[in-house]
Amino acid sequence: MPYRRLGRTDVKVSALCLGTMTFGQQNTEAEGHAQLDMAVSRGINFIDTAELYSIPPRAETYGATETIVGSWLKARGNRERIILATKVVGRSVNPWFRPDSMDKGARLRPVQIRYALENSLRRLQTDYIDLYQLHWPDRPLQLFGEGGTTYRAPTPAELADEVPIAETLSVLGELVQEGKIRHIGLSNETAWGVSQFLLESERAHLPRVVSIQNAYNLLNRTFEIGLAEFAMREQVGLLAYSPLGQGYLTGKYLNGARPPGARTTLFNRGNRYEKPGVDTAIEAYLALAHEVGIDPVQLAVAFVTSRPFVTSNIIGATSLAQLEVILGSLDVTITPELLERIDAIHQLNANPAP
Repeated sequence: MPYRRLGRTDVKVSALCLGTMTFGQQNTEAEGHAQLDMAVSRGINFIDTAELYSIPPRAETYGATETIVGSWLKARGNRERIILATKVVGRSVNPWFRPDSMDKGARLRPVQIRYALENSLRRLQTDYIDLYQLHWPDRPLQLFGEGGTTYRAPTPAELADEVPIAETLSVLGELVQEGKIRHIGLSNETAWGVSQFLLESERAHLPRVVSIQNAYNLLNRTFEIGLAEFAMREQVGLLAYSPLGQGYLTGKYLNGARPPGARTTLFNRGNRYEKPGVDTAIEAYLALAHEVGIDPVQLAVAFVTSRPFVTSNIIGATSLAQLEVILGSLDVTITPELLERIDAIHQLNANPAP
């Protein structure tokens, strides 16, 4: 297992990170513990979760994933050997995230961030978080593939209602000083947002963001447009999520197929990967994998891990058998010749699922 530096810190994280968003809904506590045990036995030291999880978000399962990760940490007694990442939700109108007394919805305000962190610490049964991430920005943006690559300018009223980045960063700085979090990161963020966090941290001598957790896979390489340069030049590396495109890059959903027990079959949340051109691109990558004799899952995951701007590749599974295959991607080398073949497909089928 390779290990990579997290931002400009002295923390080394495994090139693969175990994502846990299925724990508490698709996976039981025992199944979650088994996945964590397997991951650690293979050299993974980096675990990612969020107060929002499990997915899809529901009031009944809010915080369930952190609770399962916390019970595992307590049972194994290995907290000091794990780099633990979690996230605070961005702006949301879902009523279960915050008490009624807090702004009628979730916001990235100091009182709400403190509330969220204290509850995450309790569920995770720890007194500190290694990487505390903003799950999505407070300002209005089209996220999670909603608007493709289009941009909608905020209204004057929306601009006036934004929580200033300086306000959010200030409370994160206080929490670092208090020892409750070690480092901070962003998620589902834009190049402008990253630049503003970096500028504000320098201006006000506040903690510097060390990572960006955005979607990145063979069907969505939009991170390379603008953000990859930030990742490389500013050492704010990508924590890539959805390296398999929510499972679509396995080919199991081609032509509208809905295998029993699969995420899209259960939850019908695959709209990001059901756009024109997606199936054509998937078929091309599958054909390439079969031609070169590489498991398509391992090709897709290995591609993401191999990118120079990626700090860690967040993998996820619902079974140990799936996790075993994904871990096998570490044995796949993306040679210059293979990368050239991948890029040729990308040139003809660029980002059908942004």
